[in-house]
Amino acid sequence: MFVARPRLFRQSFSTSSNSRADFTHVVIGAGVVGLAIARKLADRDGTSTLLIERHRSPGTETSSRNSEVIHAGIYYGPSSLKTRLCLNGKQLLYDLCARECIPYRVSKKWIMAQTPQQHEELLRVHEHAKSIGVPTHFIPLSHAKLREPDVRIRTAVLESPTTGIVDSHALMSYLEADLQARGVDIAFHTSATSIEPLALGSAGYKITTMSDSSSESYSFTAETLINSAGLSAVPLSNRILPPSRQIKPFYAKGSYYSYSAPNPRPKTLLYPAPTTDGAGLGTHLTMDLTGSIRFGPDVEWVDDPNDLSVNGSGLPAAFDEIKTYLPDIQRENIMLDYCGIRPKLGKGGVWASGKGIGFSDFIIRKEEGFEGFVNLLGIESPGLTSSLAIAEMVHDLLYR
Repeated sequence: MFVARPRLFRQSFSTSSNSRADFTHVVIGAGVVGLAIARKLADRDGTSTLLIERHRSPGTETSSRNSEVIHAGIYYGPSSLKTRLCLNGKQLLYDLCARECIPYRVSKKWIMAQTPQQHEELLRVHEHAKSIGVPTHFIPLSHAKLREPDVRIRTAVLESPTTGIVDSHALMSYLEADLQARGVDIAFHTSATSIEPLALGSAGYKITTMSDSSSESYSFTAETLINSAGLSAVPLSNRILPPSRQIKPFYAKGSYYSYSAPNPRPKTLLYPAPTTDGAGLGTHLTMDLTGSIRFGPDVEWVDDPNDLSVNGSGLPAAFDEIKTYLPDIQRENIMLDYCGIRPKLGKGGVWASGKGIGFSDFIIRKEEGFEGFVNLLGIESPGLTSSLAIAEMVHDLLYR
């Protein structure tokens, strides 16, 4: 169950500064955000940190089932947490990858308009990007044709030069190894079955867990509790907060498609123009660091966050959208690949259109009346890009 020092479940253990609890920090959820948080909190002298993960390894849900894009931060409301954390996190992530030799590439991204109406959306994205200090620029169509001869763009193309891609698995492997080197303990195959605030958190939290490998439950206490459970974050929060503060989770399942033919093989990330009501960013083309391309994700609203069966019902619509910008794509070489599920706080759009219409922001906050409890809800895209900045924010919420 534990990666290191399994004896830490013993109630006599304590390294917290005032010895009130078994652990100073307990972080629930070892996705990329939970890993980053645990790593950051481990920097506090005289503290102890435990990271709990119900799966056998880190990042097996949303963190490893996405496009692996380092986002520029141009789609979200100007005063939103998503914008602030994406901008800060992007630079932190690029710096970390360069310093620690984590595979990444600044691949750039094109946002394409095929109609005058879509061109208007691109102009809004461009103006919004300027207002938040993110570089974007329009490329003449003749230049775009020389760079990507297989790509069809009828009206306009906006380039985001700071967008990139990262090997998310290598990133999480680095974070896992680094946080353990800093003294964090990890309990895999472990679920939190009960969380009891002690004196509304002023005396900490009693956490009861169950391991997949044992029928025996374990209880221990923590001074602070960080809910970074991803798809399970809202249900976990609802178990702690009173009914008046509970919310409904939404789950957006997205299927991805691989492409097996040698051509076309663009080298730039390709995105359709955004819409104000879309729960995703259209059927876009991304790639991994080997150059293999994939399309997706689509959007399917589901009730079960554990249903990772790939659904091909959206392929005809996806193919039609892909054909608008890759006219030579071959349908017989597009295959179902994998799917991921994004934790949502509503069914509004991803693109805030600079006004926040239908837009759901991250929720990252200390819960009033529950001392030491930090809730992270709706951590979808750009969660990967924002992960290191989110970790800094959680640290500051607890200690500033």
